[in-house]
Amino acid sequence: MKKIIFLFLVFSSIISAQKQNITLEDIWIKGTFRTERLESFHSMDNGDFYTILNQSKLGTSLDKYNYATLNKVETIVSGNDLVGIKYFDDYTFSKNENKLIIGINIERIFRHSQIGKYFIYDLKTKGLNLISENSIQEPTFSPDGEKVAFVYQNNLFIKDLKSAITIQITTDGEFNKIINGITDWVYEEEFAFVRAFDWNADSDKIAYIRFDERDVPEFSMDIYGNDLYPKRQVFKYPKAGENNSKISLHIYNVKNLKSTEVNLSNNKQYYIPRIKWTKEANTLSVITLNRHQNNLNLLFIDGNSLESTLILNEKDAAFIDITDNLTFLKNNSFIWTSEKNGFNHIYHYDSKGKLKNQVTEGNWEVTSYYGFDEKNKTVFYQSTEEGSINRGIYSIEITGKNKKKLSKFIGSNRAAFSSSFNYFINTYSCSNTPPVYNLMDAKTGKEIQEIKNNLNLAEKLSNYNLSKKEFSTLKTKNGEFNMWMIKPNNFDPNKEYPLFMYQYSGPGSQSVKNTWNSYKDYWHQMMAQKGYVVVCVDGRGTGFKGRDFKKVTYKELGKYEIEDQIEAAKELGKQNYIDKNRIGIWGWSYGGYMSSLAITKGANVFKAAIAVAPVTSWRFYDTVYTERYMQTPQENPSGYDDNSPINFVELLKGDYLLIHGTGDDNVHSQNSMRMINALVEANKQFDLYIYPDRTHGIYKGNNTRLHLYNKMTNFIDNSIGKSETKDIQIKN
Repeated sequence: MKKIIFLFLVFSSIISAQKQNITLEDIWIKGTFRTERLESFHSMDNGDFYTILNQSKLGTSLDKYNYATLNKVETIVSGNDLVGIKYFDDYTFSKNENKLIIGINIERIFRHSQIGKYFIYDLKTKGLNLISENSIQEPTFSPDGEKVAFVYQNNLFIKDLKSAITIQITTDGEFNKIINGITDWVYEEEFAFVRAFDWNADSDKIAYIRFDERDVPEFSMDIYGNDLYPKRQVFKYPKAGENNSKISLHIYNVKNLKSTEVNLSNNKQYYIPRIKWTKEANTLSVITLNRHQNNLNLLFIDGNSLESTLILNEKDAAFIDITDNLTFLKNNSFIWTSEKNGFNHIYHYDSKGKLKNQVTEGNWEVTSYYGFDEKNKTVFYQSTEEGSINRGIYSIEITGKNKKKLSKFIGSNRAAFSSSFNYFINTYSCSNTPPVYNLMDAKTGKEIQEIKNNLNLAEKLSNYNLSKKEFSTLKTKNGEFNMWMIKPNNFDPNKEYPLFMYQYSGPGSQSVKNTWNSYKDYWHQMMAQKGYVVVCVDGRGTGFKGRDFKKVTYKELGKYEIEDQIEAAKELGKQNYIDKNRIGIWGWSYGGYMSSLAITKGANVFKAAIAVAPVTSWRFYDTVYTERYMQTPQENPSGYDDNSPINFVELLKGDYLLIHGTGDDNVHSQNSMRMINALVEANKQFDLYIYPDRTHGIYKGNNTRLHLYNKMTNFIDNSIGKSETKDIQIKN
């Protein structure tokens, strides 16, 4: 506790330090404010141990540590001992932890997907064998550790590790046509998974999804590169209202080498966002959704007869989010999370789908489900019980009794549990305290040992002019909303300051949260030290305040969100220290969409706006995300058009900076190009900056982010940073 308090005191002293100003070079080049983080680790199944992949100039080593002591126990494998593999990037244990899959030359495809060369390393024999001469995707051990399934060129394969024989399960895979066992682009992006196959417990069956994307429209992007002629990247991208992949579910029998399509008959729906074998080796669980994503089925499939049984059905007037929280217990009862009572909570169902009990309840949200301790019948989770901007760690018996708070400090707490649930590593931070990592007793919440803190960063920050991030709620005619505010370090309530607002505002998102600084926060601090009041407001449609608050925007994305940003700006403009004639706003992606609406629909309030990689019409965005919140354009044309900034460019009065990367496979630069055309036709002046070949994050290249934030800083300084008398005004 003393160390946490010390960090707070160090940060508090920053306010009076008044020494050095933040520069963009500090943020993006020098790494001045980089936090020390705990290396990514994996909890081992056998014993209270975890592993860390350690990289050094000497090579890669996979090291084993003891949770109780945090001491290194052994080096499991070192790249120096592997012929031809000094460095490796990825690893996966077999279930019995006697073998490893080791990956090298890993290349990113899209947000989650990757491809690379993979080897099997036997911990007993020290043998190393290549799985395939080709670069492959998603190599996965069978539970018995004797086989590996993987995907190559859209086809599914199995390699027998004893015989070294590889069997090709599917043969019809073809680029931009048929995919077996790997998700298509929109499933990967919006349902957040790549591996669309799963082994059963007996290692004798594989369930997989087949994607037929032949009727999905193609999107193409020019990649300018360094060659004489640009190259063209073409991929399947279903925009709202267009064709998705036709999907089918299959089960491959390893014993008879036969693959059979599962006929879901009356239980068939449009999407299959999850498949998972249950504790019963012959029972496959399948989650299906209708196209509107407001009617969900949980099905059990008999692995022999292939008959489907509806276990659970959930409906919502708006939409249902997909998670990975489904957990099967030894008796095949299961844990499920749902918003059905108005807040996200944990439920326990029996193996037939009958509700046994609601495990958690209250007017707060379960924000992460960590797992179930079968031995002690205890559920571990993270929630907003200490306020929607905070996160705490808790345990509770599956009966819903004997809840314990395991985290000690109010702010942002994240937990990583050992497989035995005897220990967890708690990551704590708040707006005043950089991340602190502690080993905790999972039964009592007692701190065992501090692992790492960021005292050095806190001390370094004492040399900079930083302001406290102030949390509050802002009351407007539309409701009361969470807000943070950063004032100039030398703030004088008798002066007027320009207001610079930041927001994201997307469904279920949260920008106002009590956690340590991101890179954007340091830029906001820099803007505050330049004389701006910087504010962020989470309006309607954002998350962690209950179902109704989040889903009010259904079928009208942008409508309520921009109303709330406009009203927030008006209320803030009433403050004596805010110059209501100098209000700017910025955002990225959904936030760029919002800032584009702000400078058009809110042109009488906002004098400047920056839109980075914005959606400008939901007609241009993908099916799964857009239709979840809007239904299709054919069903809801007014919802799409009444809130598209393209259709309101004639309202533009202030300064507008539009930024996009041409290599953005997510929010295509088409959005900005159509916005440009509309602005030109309306004879509206604006500023534009294009980043060639940059993706949605606009980060490729050593100086890209530095250049981007210089561009945005100069724009804001030139638009709202200077008043008519070129100085901050003092009110009479």
